[in-house]
Amino acid sequence: MTPEELDSYENELELSLYREYRDVVRMFRWVVETERRFYLCNSVEVTPKGGDGDAWFEIHLGDAWVWDMYRPARFLKDVRVLTFRDVNIEELSHQDNELPPFIAGT
Repeated sequence: MTPEELDSYENELELSLYREYRDVVRMFRWVVETERRFYLCNSVEVTPKGGDGDAWFEIHLGDAWVWDMYRPARFLKDVRVLTFRDVNIEELSHQDNELPPFIAGT
């Protein structure tokens, strides 16, 4: 495989992942970003751990989707993340008319 073919393959994977993200983002309430991964989820709990300057975080995510183009299964029931770095958590805001029919109740 040539470098150009490899680049083309990775570009296609990235585009496919973006399209999947665009299709599923409305199904989730929270965005969680760590130094290694980007998640969408419907429940999130962050627990600070450690002490004496050695703080770290334990993050539990429920009903999650992970941004990882090399992972064959991106939908996860339960995720546990341990990190010493920053954690970004944002609540998504969806308009009712943006929700898919099976979620919006129509």
